[in-house]
Amino acid sequence: MNICMFTNTYLPHVGGVARSVATFAADLWQKGHQVLIIAPTYPAASASEDKHLGVFRVPAIQNFNGSDFSVRLPLPYLTHKQIDQFKPDIMHSHHPFLLGDTALRTSRSRGLPLVFTHHTLYEDYTHYVPFDSEILKSFIIQLSTEYANLCHGVIAPSRSVAELLRKRGVFSPVAEIPTGIDVDFFSQGQGEKFRREHRISPDTALVGHVGRLAAEKNLPYLARAVALYLRRNPNCRFLVVGGGDAEKEIGQIFSAAKVSPQVTIVGPLQHKDLADAYRAMDLFVFASQSETQGLVLVEAMAAGTPVIALDASGAREVVEEGRNGRLLPDNTTVEDYAAAIGDFFHNRAQAEELRRHTLPTARLFSRTSSADRLIAFYEETIRQCGDCPPEGGEMSDLISVMQMLKTEWQLLNEKMTAALHAATDTHPDREKQ
Repeated sequence: MNICMFTNTYLPHVGGVARSVATFAADLWQKGHQVLIIAPTYPAASASEDKHLGVFRVPAIQNFNGSDFSVRLPLPYLTHKQIDQFKPDIMHSHHPFLLGDTALRTSRSRGLPLVFTHHTLYEDYTHYVPFDSEILKSFIIQLSTEYANLCHGVIAPSRSVAELLRKRGVFSPVAEIPTGIDVDFFSQGQGEKFRREHRISPDTALVGHVGRLAAEKNLPYLARAVALYLRRNPNCRFLVVGGGDAEKEIGQIFSAAKVSPQVTIVGPLQHKDLADAYRAMDLFVFASQSETQGLVLVEAMAAGTPVIALDASGAREVVEEGRNGRLLPDNTTVEDYAAAIGDFFHNRAQAEELRRHTLPTARLFSRTSSADRLIAFYEETIRQCGDCPPEGGEMSDLISVMQMLKTEWQLLNEKMTAALHAATDTHPDREKQ
């Protein structure tokens, strides 16, 4: 198959969506399929690497509204030549707006099936735009729901998200397909080497966290819990892998607790350095309640590191309470979270039992398994696509124009419906169950 993907974030941006797109693209190529990725320009992107990976960049505004995302400029027809030359069999959108709109227009104008991966709980990211409010959150929820129903198929990265989408009114076929990870790669990290390089002694208890340091990740809560434990346990260290706007705030929390010397923030890491960091940790801690898939939790477990997380979408599909980690209630206090960290280090037999189940859990999320499920969903969507013309057929100019007008009306109607639901507070239930 020839698969054309549209994404608002891509490498070298460090984030879950970018990594998911890159991982699936690489695995699809490995299995003999062709992939064209339409993505925004991004600082430090390599033209030669983009060409090698089949990436076509479109002009974009960098660091939109203080975030680390690029927002493409609305330049119509810019991608037409590349897509025509590529001759896709199916379109895959990774966002319900911006380049997601482009994916829908391209799908409709060419009579091709379109699938959409609902990577993100978008309502948890409205702080990046002006006029953040409950009405805006409701609008975003309805917008993504309406978009999903314009697609021929929807991919949910976890069971929790699949259930939430159906609860919100998504009637397009939904498949649960998590992003796979290279389990063997993360299991072979060199933790001792990482500790030597960062002057962390072998006998130091090391708590770790990996991810973007962003407001939606519930990091102040996590920092307070870890700081409380560090203050009571001076031989423990906290390793943070990642960067972002929240770094200053969590730094202030550690400073106020007088535990800054016990905290090491190394910034974003990739490839072997990241695997080494996971392997160096004794325990991985996580508090985000805005995830659709706990990708970093699976990576930590592939490295043999148990996890403490709050019960939320993404985490509950990975962490099994008392088996490979601790899945704490979502209303757990900072004090109780700190106590859970203490329980892990004070009960060595239990810690080893948790560690024993981490790698088997990670193997359930292998790249091969996820890629096979994605290919099967593509094939089924192509078979079921009733709007598409017969194979090898072409739409007449008149039909093409009519289809274009219909698509623009659908996009406008999508946004108008979302706005109406938000204004009248008739949006679907927003609980993240």
